[in-house]
Amino acid sequence: MKIVVLDGKTTAASGDFSWDWLSQYGDYTVYDRTLKEETVSRAKDADIIVTNKTVLSKEILEQCENVKFIALLSTGYNVVDCEYAAQRGIPVSNIPSYSTEAVAQMTFALILEITNAVALHSKAVHDGEWCRCEDFCFWKTPLTELSGKTLGIVGFGKIGKAVAQIARAFSMEVLVYAPRRHGFRGGDGVHFVTLEALREGADIITFHCPLNDETEKMVNADFISSMKDGAIIINTARGQIVDEQALYEALKSGKISAAGVDVLSVEPPKEDNPLLKAENCFITPHISWAGYETRARLLEIFKGNIDAFAKGSPRNVVNIK
Repeated sequence: MKIVVLDGKTTAASGDFSWDWLSQYGDYTVYDRTLKEETVSRAKDADIIVTNKTVLSKEILEQCENVKFIALLSTGYNVVDCEYAAQRGIPVSNIPSYSTEAVAQMTFALILEITNAVALHSKAVHDGEWCRCEDFCFWKTPLTELSGKTLGIVGFGKIGKAVAQIARAFSMEVLVYAPRRHGFRGGDGVHFVTLEALREGADIITFHCPLNDETEKMVNADFISSMKDGAIIINTARGQIVDEQALYEALKSGKISAAGVDVLSVEPPKEDNPLLKAENCFITPHISWAGYETRARLLEIFKGNIDAFAKGSPRNVVNIK
């Protein structure tokens, strides 16, 4: 078999993981990244196409006559025309549930940076401000204790549940909006509410929902206007959930005191993205999933997906029942 990995750089960053194990399944080629105009030339002869963010549209797949399996290096599969692949009998396998703990950790990393301002105060100390201080301590911005605050969670899959567990460890109250509860009844400081009640009652709102017609630009001017004054927004889900201009305006006016996002609507962002101008918006470059242990877990699942296909029983298939 011929295997092509279209965008392997981020998954095996700086060579900390090897792709050599693919050789047991056939000849393989790994590209760091693939431009749209390069996709067909690189993938057209492959039996297995591996992609993370490189789009495999119907138009592209029509020109890839040999492809028998598409293996994703991600949980999301919207970069592949799964319906067309299914019509051709091409299974598409994703990487489920590999980053739950990592995304929950990043969620609270953003929250704690906003509430405790660690980077701001560390820089001040290194700049000599503590050395020149007349008192034993100082702070440059109001600091906030999480205990007793209310965290609103939009979406309550595995990540949402993990975030709720951490929030309860901080003695926070938790409000949850989820169209499907998956059998969870709440309790122990976790309460299922309407989206309106969550917006009005939460001090911090964090998003752990899929991107779909309901959630695209969910965080818009109307959504924000019904939030508490000075509330905080956290987004580690999908950038398109947020109307970035509306969030910028709310950050600028102080309606929203701060935001922490690991995702943007376009990645890498355009230089005119309004959130880049907001000093009270803390932005990380889509790294919730990037911890060494997290990527190791991803690659183990990926190896299993390749092996299962090679043995005739593909697993984690998202487009064919």
